[in-house]
Amino acid sequence: MPTSRLHVSFPEQLVDRPMVYELVRDFDLVPNIRRANVEAHSGWVILELSGDRLEAGIAYLEDLGCTVNRMEGDVLEG
Repeated sequence: MPTSRLHVSFPEQLVDRPMVYELVRDFDLVPNIRRANVEAHSGWVILELSGDRLEAGIAYLEDLGCTVNRMEGDVLEG
């Protein structure tokens, strides 16, 4: 099963949207939230996603207006 670690940042209009839930429901992806910061005007999440429709899920986030960057290494290690 393909897995990718992503840094996803999103604008104010998406702060209240349940994007992680939508990835699970619509793309059958398995999320693992490693870190996140959500404020009234914007937010970001470091997200590990696994599943066969990974690329479609990433494209979905980008189509919504998120900035998605792939990450390498373990973000919890110093």
